[in-house]
Amino acid sequence: MSTDTAPSLAPEPVGAVADLLADAPFRLPREPTENQLLAKYFRAFGDATRLHILELLADGELSVNQIVAQVNTSQPRTSAHLACLRWCGFVTTRREHRTVYYRLADERARQMLELARAMLAGNAEHVAACRTLGGC
Repeated sequence: MSTDTAPSLAPEPVGAVADLLADAPFRLPREPTENQLLAKYFRAFGDATRLHILELLADGELSVNQIVAQVNTSQPRTSAHLACLRWCGFVTTRREHRTVYYRLADERARQMLELARAMLAGNAEHVAACRTLGGC
């Protein structure tokens, strides 16, 4: 009697899809729930550096070098955050010679930032004191 596990019945991705998934900076369940996707979406706003980058881009297009100078992190770290934001559809890019420029992909991201700031205005003390959402 064999101790091998039964093969998966789900087909494995092939070709370009498999390549895309292999390069993905994350892994999701095969069929994520809407709440799982929404939680993952909000994680982009949950990192101070990514949030800072989004706020900078809400004022207009910037080059990578301009973003690095304003967020006070290393170029590789900033690029990693920009890659995350680009992969998840928050920002888009354009290349002009050797310079890459970033901008918000959707104007609603600016609106979300404005709404979050408005909601925080009356609740900042509670958020600051929250121990459940640690790490801040």
